Amino acid sequence: MLLKLAWRNIWKNKRRSLITLAAVVFAAVMAIAMRGIQLGTYALNIRSVVELFSGYLQIQNKNYLNNPSLSANFSVHNNIINALKTTKGILGYAPRIYADGLISYKDNSRGAAIFGIEPDKEKNVTTFVQNINSGKFFTSDSSNEIVVGEQLLKNLDAKIGDEVVLLAQCYDGTLGNQKFKIVGTVKLGVQELEASLIFMGLKSAQSLLIMGGKVNVIAVKADNLKNLGAIENSLSEKIKNPDLRILTWNKVNPELEQAIQLDNVSGIFFLGILIVIVAFGILNTVLMSVIERFKEFGVVLAIGMPQMNLTYLVYIETLLLTFIGLFIGNVLGAAVNYFLIIHPITFGGELKQLYEIYHFLPQLRSTLEPSIFLNVSLSILTISLLSCLYPAYKVYKLEALKGIRHT
Repeated sequence: MLLKLAWRNIWKNKRRSLITLAAVVFAAVMAIAMRGIQLGTYALNIRSVVELFSGYLQIQNKNYLNNPSLSANFSVHNNIINALKTTKGILGYAPRIYADGLISYKDNSRGAAIFGIEPDKEKNVTTFVQNINSGKFFTSDSSNEIVVGEQLLKNLDAKIGDEVVLLAQCYDGTLGNQKFKIVGTVKLGVQELEASLIFMGLKSAQSLLIMGGKVNVIAVKADNLKNLGAIENSLSEKIKNPDLRILTWNKVNPELEQAIQLDNVSGIFFLGILIVIVAFGILNTVLMSVIERFKEFGVVLAIGMPQMNLTYLVYIETLLLTFIGLFIGNVLGAAVNYFLIIHPITFGGELKQLYEIYHFLPQLRSTLEPSIFLNVSLSILTISLLSCLYPAYKVYKLEALKGIRHT
C-alpha cells in the first residue's frame, strides 16, 4: 500500500522528481567515471613500472631491502625453482645480481650500477630488454657483452662496439676487473639512472664479483595485481626459508605506492564534495515536496493514518527515486568507463614528456572494477537517506489540524 502510494506521489510533480532523478544520475555517472579513471590509471601505471624492471614480486635475502649489498645474497636451490614453477599465477621469474662499480674508457671513468641478468628469463618478466635505444641486447648470460644507459655512453665519450673496463669490489672483498664490449644502449626515461646503468650477463657478473652461483634478487611476474597476496603466501609456505623474504611491488617501490595513495585521497575528497552537493539538492527537493503536501498529510492524519506510516512514505519516495537514479547512473557510468577502456585518453607534448620522465604511460584509462559501482551506489544511497532525516522529522512532528490549516 505504502509503496503504491509513494510511486503515485513521485509523479504528482514530475518536474521536481525529474530534477531529483537527474541529480542522482549525474552524481552516479560522475563518481563512477572519475573513480574508474583513477583506479584504471593507477593499475595501468603500476603494471608499467613493475613490468619495466622491478617485477610484481621479489624474492630477496632478508637483509637486502635495508642494506642492498653483495653480502645480502642467497643460492637458488631447487626448492625455490620448484616453488616458482608450481605456484599458480606466476608467469615468469628472473634471478639478478646488483653491484656498484666503476666503468672506464680511455681517460674517462664513471660510477656504475651493475645489473647481472639472464636475458631469456627477463623477457618473460620485464620490458626493459625491449627498450633498446641503439645497438642490440646481448643474448648470452656468460658473454663479455654489456648494454649501458644512453647517458652513460655519452658521458664516457664512447660508442657501440668499444671495449671498456669494469672494476668492482667482489663478494670476498677483493677488487675485480674485466674487459667488456658495449653492444647496445637502453633508454628508460630517467636520466640519472641512464647515467650509471650497466646490464651484463648473470654468469659474467658472478664471475666478475666472485659470487659463485649466488644472486641478490629473483624478480617475479604475476598474472594479476590482485593475486599478489595469494602468491606471496603460497611462495612463503613452499620455500620456508627464514633468510628469505617475498616482497610485493609496493614494498620494493614504496615511493610509487605513496604517490598513488596521495592522489587517491585527493580524488576521494573531491568525490565527497560532489556527493554532498547532490545531498543538499535532494534535501531541498524532498523538503519542498513535504511542505507543499502538509495539507494532504494533515487530512490523511485526521482520517487515521499512523504518523510513522507517513514518515515511512517520505523515505520510500526518496528510495524509489534514488534506486531509479542509481540504476540509470550505473548503466551510463559503465558505458563511459568501457569507452575509456577501449579508447584511453592519451596525452601529448610537454605533459607526455613529464609522464615519461617518471616512466608513467601518458594515458588515462578506466576500469569496470565492481567495487567502484558498489561503493558509489552505497555512498549515494546513504547520503540520500541522511538527506531525508529533516523532512521526515517535519512529517513526524506534523499535527493533523496544523497540516489542514497550512497554506
